[in-house]
Amino acid sequence: MSENKSFMFGMGLIAGVVGGIVAGVLLAPKAGEESRKELKEAAIKLYEDNSPAINEAKKQALESIDLMKYKLERQFRKFNNMIKSKKLLKAKELEELDDDFGY
Repeated sequence: MSENKSFMFGMGLIAGVVGGIVAGVLLAPKAGEESRKELKEAAIKLYEDNSPAINEAKKQALESIDLMKYKLERQFRKFNNMIKSKKLLKAKELEELDDDFGY
């Protein structure tokens, strides 16, 4: 559970930094071309400085997705097996009723 909290904190930190950079550049009183250039440079620097953390966050997100997918598939199989067993029980009950009435 601690890994999930640190992952969420890391994602929030990255989102906050990116949002701050974008807001700062877009709200600065500079020409559009100069602002876009600074924004691009800041984004490249941010990616270069945090590339390992970004890759780790991506890895953890994909692992979490795979785990949830596995758990959902397992629950679906259990549910499907439960339905099948209920159908088999119902069929046996009907068969016994048929035997009782001589059909």
